[in-house]
Amino acid sequence: MTSVAAYAAPAAKAPLERTTIERRPVGEHDVRIDIAYAGICHSDIHQVNEGWGEAIFPMVPGHEIAGVVAEVGPGVTRYAVGDRVGVGCFVDSCRECGYCRQGLEQYCTSGMIGTYNALDKNGDPTYGGYSQQIVVDESYVLRIPDALPLDAAAPLLCAGITTYSPLRYWNAGPGKRVAVVGMGGLGHMGVQLARAMGAEVTVLSQSLRKKDDGLRLGADRYFATSDPETFTELAGAFDIVLSTVSAPLDMSAYLGLLKTDGVLANVGAPEEPVSVNLFALMGGRKKIAGSLIGGIAETQEMLDFCGEHGITAEIELIRADEVNTAYDRVTSSDVRYRFVIDTATI
Repeated sequence: MTSVAAYAAPAAKAPLERTTIERRPVGEHDVRIDIAYAGICHSDIHQVNEGWGEAIFPMVPGHEIAGVVAEVGPGVTRYAVGDRVGVGCFVDSCRECGYCRQGLEQYCTSGMIGTYNALDKNGDPTYGGYSQQIVVDESYVLRIPDALPLDAAAPLLCAGITTYSPLRYWNAGPGKRVAVVGMGGLGHMGVQLARAMGAEVTVLSQSLRKKDDGLRLGADRYFATSDPETFTELAGAFDIVLSTVSAPLDMSAYLGLLKTDGVLANVGAPEEPVSVNLFALMGGRKKIAGSLIGGIAETQEMLDFCGEHGITAEIELIRADEVNTAYDRVTSSDVRYRFVIDTATI
């Protein structure tokens, strides 16, 4: 075991504090990574606050991890010391079920093993990226293209794949009209990815405060959802509405924006349930759907796509001792558009 410096929440809703954790020895197929940067995802805050249910403490959050390979096990074939790599939202799965065999490990029937706030196959708690090192089986490590800076690439491991996967699945591309709801950490990635895929992109945000950013990142149009006229003007306009917000939406209103056979794809995860009038679905054969990150192969595909198109997150780099302030700012939507921890400061 190796002692590693980290930032952890000692209990639910408690401020994060500097501590040390134990990382397992490098096994036959393991990769030890010196973490350089770790993104702060809103889901980190949900889990620290037990907004999604009971959690495991102490908790070291962080599933947007970018770094460099420091050591490999004797059986590792995919990576070598010095490689630029990342780790996303999970670090293992059963590897045997139909979903794992299809490359859909995030839907593993036994449950994927989260990068943090989970128990590994030995029953030990997993600890995430707000730390200086991590040990992960090579099958769950991603290669970060040389074209992407590690700090701005870190959020791709969650925010990037979370928006890429549904856009790919529902065939965003030339001739398709995509609306991205929310211009935050997820939304600003969705805009860039949908545009690079060739779709016509519209941002639907509560206000026009971030309009210049949205247009700069590739949106063709930008509307304020606080204006009731938006829903009248855009009625029946979109093939895909991608909701990235973590607050409950008026589902019927957003379903009204879809064309016949359109999909309202949700990747934001509100803590409260939402309701829907089924007539809003039936009057156009519309769909409400969800999407959960992506499998390992698709995540690598996303990273390569971002490398080819020069897509990264827009970040604010912070010191580790600023993490609690960053959490407060994320909660109040005061970030453009992703905080990333410089783990050298832990």
